[in-house]
Amino acid sequence: MISLAGRDILHSWGKFIFTGIGLGLLIGVTLIMAGVYRGMVDDGRVLLDNSGADLWVVQKDTLGPYAESSSLPDDWWRSFASLPGVMGASNVTYLTMQVKKGERDVRAMVVGIAQDGPTAAGWPPQLVAGRHITRSHYEAVADVASGFVLGDELKIRRNFYKVVGLTRRMVSSGGDPMIFIPLKDAQEAQFLKDNDAILMQRRRTEENPIFNRPNVPGLLEAVIESQIVNHSVNAVLVRIKPGYSAEEIATSVRRWNRLTVYTRQQMEQILIGKLIATSARQIAMFLVILAVVSAAIVAFIIYTLTMDKIREIAVLKLIGTRNWTISWMILQQALVLGCLGFVVGKITATFAAPYFPKYVLLMPFDSVIGFFAVVVICILSSIVAIRMALKVDPAEAIGG
Repeated sequence: MISLAGRDILHSWGKFIFTGIGLGLLIGVTLIMAGVYRGMVDDGRVLLDNSGADLWVVQKDTLGPYAESSSLPDDWWRSFASLPGVMGASNVTYLTMQVKKGERDVRAMVVGIAQDGPTAAGWPPQLVAGRHITRSHYEAVADVASGFVLGDELKIRRNFYKVVGLTRRMVSSGGDPMIFIPLKDAQEAQFLKDNDAILMQRRRTEENPIFNRPNVPGLLEAVIESQIVNHSVNAVLVRIKPGYSAEEIATSVRRWNRLTVYTRQQMEQILIGKLIATSARQIAMFLVILAVVSAAIVAFIIYTLTMDKIREIAVLKLIGTRNWTISWMILQQALVLGCLGFVVGKITATFAAPYFPKYVLLMPFDSVIGFFAVVVICILSSIVAIRMALKVDPAEAIGG
């Protein structure tokens, strides 16, 4: 019967091959979708790894700085840096925006880093080309995924920045490439008001009589200056000395400073459990739909092949062939079709993944799970054809 199944496949090889390719493309899309989810999770973990932080201090009752907006005074880092067990504390800002180079713009996460040196939290841990930022203004380090190269001039809000360094796999949780600029420039870019808004606010302030009292000299100028220059950051990244508990230091900060502090484990839960949870459910729905469509295709083609050989099956039953043998022959065809589709799908996914705009992480474990899922789908899809074959009357071999 193995030979009979093989001969039947060879007899309908055109239909079989083209169906296998179509099924393989569906399986390839399924593997890509699983890889997109894995890539989103990996992007979140890479974001936390590259930050170099053990604690994230953010505005109270927020999920900042990645899942929600957060605002802190930029002088609080000194209080955290002086705590026992703290190796260092650094201000950081995050702003997702369109970064322009000439007529082209790129969606990127602009990161403002303090001038503490490359070993401080928030700085890119390593470069693939160029150097780190050394000036306090108008220099940038960009991820290679942005498409920028050394020497490019980028426009962020009103100012222009020269790319002096390139890094790799420095991305946001959404997969956007990161661009690092000095903290002061980032604060200006994030909280900058246009000229008309500044003039209007200044005029309203000058018209307020409370700021023109003679007993408060300089108050008007101070208020106007505070409206132009912003002294806020999104978070303070804290690094802990070896041997100290991050949770104990976080508890101390929460108690005395009335801020929200997240450890590495808590921040990972926010990124994976909340920030990409909706996307994960959407991908899961696509996987279910693709599995159902794949099962329908396998069931239809196996049913069609079985219908084409009704008389042959009747002859087999007439000469005393057991039902198990006939069932195994049909099941073999379904399994061969599934294996062909999986091979085509795996090859398609491997070669197509690098061309996707989002990072696609194809893991061997997912491929193994996918293969067994294809086998189960093929077995279930062949049940209809097997039931029909077992109901064939041997007399049809004589009557037709």
